[in-house]
Amino acid sequence: MLNTQANFDAISVDDLESMGGDARDALPFGVVGFGADTVVQTYNATEARMSGLDAATVIGVPFFDAVAQCMNNFMVAQRFDDEPVLDAIVPYVLTLRMRPTKVRLRLLVQPDAPRRYILIER
Repeated sequence: MLNTQANFDAISVDDLESMGGDARDALPFGVVGFGADTVVQTYNATEARMSGLDAATVIGVPFFDAVAQCMNNFMVAQRFDDEPVLDAIVPYVLTLRMRPTKVRLRLLVQPDAPRRYILIER
């Protein structure tokens, strides 16, 4: 069962880090977690289903260079480099490998956390 903070607008990096894979997979929005090198470490089942990309093909791959090139810009990728602490919701349109799709992205970075996160609400 999800805790009351496990929603797109309220979930924290600490919540995501403490969840097991099954709990992340049960979230109703996409979760992508990656290291400072942007290599994907976490890719939940919701995002796999919505994007059509199997987690096995995404884990271990640089997110902005090979998975989501449409986010490799100043609005998304650059913010992870520029802002040591980040919790921002960004209206966005995904365009890679799909018909343009309006989404909300939540960009999350905490300096002491091992992963950075992009949450994707469709």
